[in-house]
Amino acid sequence: MGAVLEAVRAGRVGETALLVGKLADGERRALLPELQALRKELRAAPWESGSQRSYPALQVAGAMCHSGAAAAATWIAGADMRWRQAPADMLLKVLADRDTGWQADVARRLAARPVSADVPFLLMAGLVRRSGCEVPVTDAYVVGWVRHIGHSWGRVPLVDRLRAEPDLAPLVNGLFELSDLGEVRWLFGDGPGSWQSALAELTGAGVLERKAVVDACVARLLRGGGPTDHRIFLPLLGLLALTRDEVCERVADWTALARDAVSPVAAHAQSVLGALALDGDLTARQLAEASEGLLFRAEKKLVRAQLVLLGKVLARDPSSAAELLPAVAQAFGHEDTQVQERALKLVERHAKRLDGEAASQSDVAVAVEQLSPALRVRAAAVLGIAPAAEFAVYEEVLPPVPEPIRLTAAPDSAVELAEEVSALLAADGDMDVAAFERALDGLARHAHRDQDALREALEPVAATRWWWEPESHRRQHSEEYFGHTRRGLLTTEGGLELILATLYGAVSTATLLAGLRGGPADHDCARHGFSRVLDVRLRELALRIRTDPQPLLLATPSWSTGTLEPAELVDRLDTYRRLGARPGEVDFAQALLRVRLADTTAALAAAGRASELGTPEGERLARRLSAGEATLPGSDRRTSGPRILIESDEVQELGTQFPEAFRRLGRPFTASDAVRHCYHWGQENHRHWLATLPELRELVAVRLVHDLSESALDDQRGAAAVLPLLAESGGAAGESTHLCVAYGLGARHPEDRLAAVDALLVLAARGQLDAERLGADLGQLVRRGAVKPLRLAESARTAAATGANATIWEMLRNTLPVLLADLATGGTAGASGATRGLGELLSVAADCAERSGARGELPHLSGAAARRGSSRLVVQARRLRDALAVAAAVREGQEPVLR
Repeated sequence: MGAVLEAVRAGRVGETALLVGKLADGERRALLPELQALRKELRAAPWESGSQRSYPALQVAGAMCHSGAAAAATWIAGADMRWRQAPADMLLKVLADRDTGWQADVARRLAARPVSADVPFLLMAGLVRRSGCEVPVTDAYVVGWVRHIGHSWGRVPLVDRLRAEPDLAPLVNGLFELSDLGEVRWLFGDGPGSWQSALAELTGAGVLERKAVVDACVARLLRGGGPTDHRIFLPLLGLLALTRDEVCERVADWTALARDAVSPVAAHAQSVLGALALDGDLTARQLAEASEGLLFRAEKKLVRAQLVLLGKVLARDPSSAAELLPAVAQAFGHEDTQVQERALKLVERHAKRLDGEAASQSDVAVAVEQLSPALRVRAAAVLGIAPAAEFAVYEEVLPPVPEPIRLTAAPDSAVELAEEVSALLAADGDMDVAAFERALDGLARHAHRDQDALREALEPVAATRWWWEPESHRRQHSEEYFGHTRRGLLTTEGGLELILATLYGAVSTATLLAGLRGGPADHDCARHGFSRVLDVRLRELALRIRTDPQPLLLATPSWSTGTLEPAELVDRLDTYRRLGARPGEVDFAQALLRVRLADTTAALAAAGRASELGTPEGERLARRLSAGEATLPGSDRRTSGPRILIESDEVQELGTQFPEAFRRLGRPFTASDAVRHCYHWGQENHRHWLATLPELRELVAVRLVHDLSESALDDQRGAAAVLPLLAESGGAAGESTHLCVAYGLGARHPEDRLAAVDALLVLAARGQLDAERLGADLGQLVRRGAVKPLRLAESARTAAATGANATIWEMLRNTLPVLLADLATGGTAGASGATRGLGELLSVAADCAERSGARGELPHLSGAAARRGSSRLVVQARRLRDALAVAAAVREGQEPVLR
């Protein structure tokens, strides 16, 4: 057996098969443990090592030695065998002596593997052919067959290759049942010579049963699949050229497709149903059922086409009004008021046909309540019904003000603390502020209490780190790694690594001291100040753990927002006084910036207690608490291309009385500081920025403006995730905060826009939203091309849908005049793309005005409404004008004038 292992290690497949073939059954079973041990050894070997050549021979040897079909299939299809497999004909050759039942079992088990296992199709097909079993119609087998047929290049046309397949029918049926065609989508192609044309030709020639193929194709479209699968099956359905009888017997399928399928498939089903309806092959009830589903779809093109079809049928057969008009009324609930108006016009045209049809009249009357207010009045007049409380007092609906969460105390058990540290390190840098601060405080407390117990609890965590093994070559570089020479500023993850390495002696005291005192050169970018503050906090804690452990951290927040209760900070300073401990300079500075000043009564009470401590830190805290909330620095605006950026003046409170690392946050911030590329690009964590200055959010926001502008201009993803937290933070919400929200509302990615909507609503609920300022900012950003109007319209519509109609109207009331003025003078908003977007903005504004009862004049609106044509922009401008006029007229006791 030593010769077999030698041949396997050398990768000699033929020799391995010959040697194993000479072994008796018992010898093969005895060889298996050694093969398994070799497999384990190869798994641990580096990919670039020469041992990878052993896998094909190892696969052959294991397949020959396993007597059970399940074990043999598992060995052959192992994940580690996937990249270096033995040739399929070799595996078929060495398994030829097994009985047919065993080979059939192996074939079925291999075919049951996922497609990603990449089992060779020739191996599965060879086992199926040799054993005579039925073809296993699984995803892996069918995908393998498609690949095999598609890769069989040559002069033989695809249709002839398929015609020669003995198991064509079950395999084609399996093709329709594949969960996703993504693996082989590119093989299908289009036009003559494609799979679709070949299958259609074979169906027409009778090679494939026509009814089975048509049923399978329609069923696959009904079931759906991958996002592009319809590009294969929908053209195939067209090539099959269904007869009138085949179409008529599948009316229920077309109805379901029109209601639920992806847009191209729904459009096809709609056209089929439309042809049947116009030819008289569809009853009014069937058309109504199909329309009810279609009119709920978001695609305006499909909805408009269905309304046109219903109009044609009603004109041809007025007696169908009782069946069709309730279906038409389903469009009253569509978000697009132009669709609502189209549906209402259809109802108006045929309303008299409902006389005597009480049930249909009732259905339409109920649907009227979904119309916009202006259209609702019009519908009520036509149908002879009383509008329900048409102009009742509007009530704005805003979300409840988010309540900050109280942080729980650090774990009292070192084992529990170790579990939390392990979870944070596994978070891959995306650390929650509260959990991170709890862990830091816990490490400080337990290091002061009993470092030996702390090291024992943390050992399972530390043992997984790269610097743990003494013989590792990386251990030699831990001094440099944790210094500033190569790594720069510490991140949250790097800081925890440093503290662990300090506890286990993997970094020297000299390195810790040099990192705290020295640090990298200052850098004029938005991120350096916050990154350096986090860096020195972590380095100070690590140094104190080594030289003078602290009983606790002063700066640990009381609340999830990062704020610290004044009374708690006084209690912590009192603990330091009683124990004779020395507060950390950086730790105390961070605590001062986190202490909550908004509650003047609590701050003054704590100031008195702090003065009584008789310590320098107590006196400094007392002065801080007595001074009240910090005043915002002056600011100015600068433009950079399409961007609008903010510059701020110096913050006197962060001057010489704070450590050097904190002074950077108080320096004047210029537009040039917001450069994109710097050496700590990608290290920022905006949540920790807000926790650094929880009562001074404008100082954070001014540094976020450039990053948020990239979410709108450069399609960056994720920057706007901080906006809800910014809205929940403390301090005044000034122009930087509002400009950040403005950029977020125009972000490229929907999740970023949704985060901006959340921030807008939170600010409104807290009474901190300046809608006039936000609207004016948005007007300028759209005008400069920094925010696309269609994206802004989607964000505004989303916010209004929560019930904040008055808030969004107030915002858009200050956005639209800038764009309408440009439209009138042929400026930026007059470009075709912006014009289309302006129509959407006007639509949202009209919705909000109608629902909130807004009134008054909007500058330049009358000019847009007076333009010729029926474009969306003109129609929505007229609608907004009329909505404002209706609200004003009703409040003044006049008769509403509708146009």
